[in-house]
Amino acid sequence: MTNVRLAAIARRGIVPGDMEKIRAIIIREHGEPQAVAKIDTIDLPAPAVGEVRVRVKFSPINPADINVLEGKYPIRPELPGTPGVEGVGVVEECGAGVSSFVEGDVVLLPHRFGAWREAGNADATDLVKIAAGVPLEQAAMLRINPATALVMLRDFVTLQPGEWIAQNAANSAVGRCVIRLARHFGWRTVNVVRRADLVDELRAEGGDMVLVEGEKISAEIKSATGGAAIRLALNAVGGDSATRIAGALAPGGSIVTYGAMARQPLRVPNGQLIFQDIGWRGFWITRWYERAGETAAAALLTELAALAADGVIATPVEAAYSLDRIAEALAHAQRPQRGGKVLLRCS
Repeated sequence: MTNVRLAAIARRGIVPGDMEKIRAIIIREHGEPQAVAKIDTIDLPAPAVGEVRVRVKFSPINPADINVLEGKYPIRPELPGTPGVEGVGVVEECGAGVSSFVEGDVVLLPHRFGAWREAGNADATDLVKIAAGVPLEQAAMLRINPATALVMLRDFVTLQPGEWIAQNAANSAVGRCVIRLARHFGWRTVNVVRRADLVDELRAEGGDMVLVEGEKISAEIKSATGGAAIRLALNAVGGDSATRIAGALAPGGSIVTYGAMARQPLRVPNGQLIFQDIGWRGFWITRWYERAGETAAAALLTELAALAADGVIATPVEAAYSLDRIAEALAHAQRPQRGGKVLLRCS
């Protein structure tokens, strides 16, 4: 047993060879989130060869997490299991053969780690080390929403400085990231929302144009941008909203769908396809990570961490709850018209 291992277990009052007892959120069935998510105590062994023990600090409650609890997400954890698709932690101990991390390193957790727990072991190759200067609350939220925003802005259209991007659901976590990233990289945004009280707020955050959703929104977007040739639109709503925002695109433009808040199917007019050559695309960050591989994923997350350290990315946080308040946290996360993300403070 290494001196590092002995020091780590001594600090936690663990007898060498014993399992550590940690608290974690466990689900044993799918259903109503507050009913199925329960706090429990589980055994955590020492990190194996090539593994790292991470003490989890923060993990957000994302819509994907709610869908996991309900059994509606495309990827379901094996039951019983621990939810939490992203989070941040601090390296506490390294197993044999690990030289890339040391105690105290701040790391982003793997996508399927199950972050709603006090601590856990992960393969060292799945962790991404980030600078200690990144606020932990912001680091916990980098893997999903900021990553979704940045990849969509880069991978579908090669945007030139000063170009316009149109998006609905602009007040969502991804939408706010799009506004901040576009401003940083020199692109302009026309942002569609469903409530007039959000207009001034998003303008203050950096949105160049903020418009309220309506039947004539396509014409309003064109008017607001001076008839600019918009080549990229981002859709998180679906239904009529997606059709209208696509109607503001220039011929050959692309609309990328990454969400379906309205729970309505896409309605793609034949004319947009035939005469306008509008490309309708879909995006899921989980699939992107699977295809991109470890090197590209680490590069993306490292870049996002640097942007968070510089304040370019700053996702609002409305509340943080301890694990034993999971039911209260889930109820809060599902409230409409929240002013920011809800986090779990895991340790």
